[in-house]
Amino acid sequence: MGSTFNGLVGLIILALDIWAILNVIKSGSEVGVKVLWILLIALLPVIGLVIWAIAGPRGNIRI
Repeated sequence: MGSTFNGLVGLIILALDIWAILNVIKSGSEVGVKVLWILLIALLPVIGLVIWAIAGPRGNIRI
């Protein structure tokens, strides 16, 4: 049960990271800022996602 739960949590984090990266790409920020945000989210998936949710650029993407 533990490994199934961990896999599900990992999949949810991956989906949220992809969603955050798509929002960064669709935002109106400069290219350099976008690259830094994408690197932060990709290299630190959980912490980067939290930081992006608080202070990151947002696009107008609807899923």
